[in-house]
Amino acid sequence: MITASFFCEVFMQVLVNVFHPRLAQSTVNRAWVARLATAGVTLRDMYALYPDGKIDIAAEQAALLAHERIVFQHPFFWYSTPPLMKQWLDDVLVYGWAYGGGQALAGKEWLSAISTGGPADSYQAGGYNRFAMSEFLKPLVQTAHLLQMTFLPPFVFHGAVRADAGAVAASAEQLATYVHDPLLDPVKRLAALQAQ
Repeated sequence: MITASFFCEVFMQVLVNVFHPRLAQSTVNRAWVARLATAGVTLRDMYALYPDGKIDIAAEQAALLAHERIVFQHPFFWYSTPPLMKQWLDDVLVYGWAYGGGQALAGKEWLSAISTGGPADSYQAGGYNRFAMSEFLKPLVQTAHLLQMTFLPPFVFHGAVRADAGAVAASAEQLATYVHDPLLDPVKRLAALQAQ
């Protein structure tokens, strides 16, 4: 019997764009990259590819077109993305190609895989950071919406600063499974439940 996860692993092309300016020093993101390297995805370290910040727009657009699910892996920098990711969004997702009459990415899926230094309870109303992650991620959600992409529930690992080796290793395994989950889209999950 062919299951939904088999269908996804065989047919869904997953691109993981890693945006971490100091990946070699990162405990969590480095573990994620090591695990994803064996998880059947296209894995790209963007700071290694573009140390000078000169992004090959044609190559990046071609990579996006060749995949159905686009994963943006990054640490949470000042409640946002690392600088190169912001530049990448500005340079690659251009008017007339990705939006504004262009629909190159319409129907594709956007998945954010994010590590935070602070614990989960600091990302809520009344917590140290005052807002939930869903509120901080609204600019990315809106970007995906503008591109006619589906913004999937993000994979977030909190407390990276104090995480022990066991928690980091477990998160890497969870992420490797998560990026291939065919039912991350709530609409697809509901349809699958109704079909049972």
